[in-house]
Amino acid sequence: MRAKREFGANKVIVVDGDERELTYKEIIRASFGLGSALKKGTKAGEAVGVMLPTGAGAVIAFYAISAFGRVPAMLNFTAGSRNLKAAMEAAEVKRIVTARKFVELGGLETLIEELGRVVEIVYLEDVRESLTVGNKIAAALGPVMPGLFRKQARYKSPAVVLFTSGTEGEPKGVVLSHENVMANVEQVRAHIGLSPDTDRLFNPLPTFHCFGLTVGAILPLVAGIQVMFHPTPLQPREIVKRIRSTGSTILLATDTFISQYARTGAEGDMDSVRLAVCGAERVKDETRALVRRKFEIEILEGYGATEASPVVAANQWERNKPGTVGLLMSDMESKLIPVDGIPEGGKLQIRGPNIMLGYLRPSRPGVLERPEGGWHDTGDIVAIDDEGFIRIMGRVKRFAKIGGEMVSLAVVENCASAVWPDNLHAAVTLPDPRKGEQVILLSDTDACNREDILAWAQNHGVPELAVPRRVFHVAAIAVLGTGKIDYAAVQKQAEDLMAI
Repeated sequence: MRAKREFGANKVIVVDGDERELTYKEIIRASFGLGSALKKGTKAGEAVGVMLPTGAGAVIAFYAISAFGRVPAMLNFTAGSRNLKAAMEAAEVKRIVTARKFVELGGLETLIEELGRVVEIVYLEDVRESLTVGNKIAAALGPVMPGLFRKQARYKSPAVVLFTSGTEGEPKGVVLSHENVMANVEQVRAHIGLSPDTDRLFNPLPTFHCFGLTVGAILPLVAGIQVMFHPTPLQPREIVKRIRSTGSTILLATDTFISQYARTGAEGDMDSVRLAVCGAERVKDETRALVRRKFEIEILEGYGATEASPVVAANQWERNKPGTVGLLMSDMESKLIPVDGIPEGGKLQIRGPNIMLGYLRPSRPGVLERPEGGWHDTGDIVAIDDEGFIRIMGRVKRFAKIGGEMVSLAVVENCASAVWPDNLHAAVTLPDPRKGEQVILLSDTDACNREDILAWAQNHGVPELAVPRRVFHVAAIAVLGTGKIDYAAVQKQAEDLMAI
């Protein structure tokens, strides 16, 4: 509402996947009307599930639930019924807001049927058809006299619940406050220069992913930057066409997705993009070179965690150091905890106004576990140079111990990427009777083999320990809805291949 006053009620701020344009006035009016209808049967402070694709519907549902003092819980519809049930149990979700059209197009009927046995499913189409006079009055008067309808939230109260992927155990609910989310929005705005007059942001990332929600949806609405939503990042041909037709200047992506867009895009398709902001996974040198050569796009690599709302660090246009994830956001502190066997850097812990209120676990539904002393342990091994630039070396759990030496699985994957830059590679560990652990690499290139990786490593001074023991070709590397490699699936696949 503050942005509406600043940038104008009739400014088109959202362009949906079907090219429908929405102004601030339309989004706010829809949020009050829908929120008035959705609050029935729920109480203030209750978590309400949202299962919708990236788009105006998800944004309106988010604000509608929030406006009346409920807490949107953004559900990952790619996570499977077991993980979703665990997530909903942790946050005590009793109701899911979705859309029939989305369920039909996404082929989610079986999933919704299964979830419908434990929670109430509310379809937006049904709500729209049954709006009462009171709901319509809320839509009309809410934008003018919000105090009559809106539940004023305290800034330290829960604003949203997101969920970890569940690849390292059961998914946890991450509870972010209004302060957490808005602090991160302002941190990113201060860190990366954005112009409401000239910039258009293209966001194909899911709103159940914190980056897609905070940076891809909330930030543009707050900052007056027109945002183009696309319902899925898995349509490279459609995405590059839309980037061209909309003249988008900023692209949110991951390494996996932007490399697909760059390879798919024809000459001129992404010429309007001045910078791509990439997170969730390491940006490969090959990806950076490809997008710069083909489209002259500068990639700003960043680093985040859902627990940090999510942006922790990022490179800047004027201070961009490839191979790092940039500098810490303003008002944040960090410390490194030494890790045995890793001489450089340490395990990163962070604190700041964007750090979560706490976790919710399925084993203790509704019980908030706050971070001790406000410090969040990221579980990532990093090194920080004299200028403050952060280099990610890998997750603690993504290191193998071979003959007493610690080997980063990220380095193993990097070696394979250097040999076959156009393909996806994933490394995991399995027990080894002699050396403790062995590294197994899966690759989606027919040409993959251990000998080529070994030759590259020897020519570039990489120790032989970073060369996988076995290399397997697979039809595809499993990827999560967020764009990250699904290491749980890769681990199972590697175990099955080794058993043959």
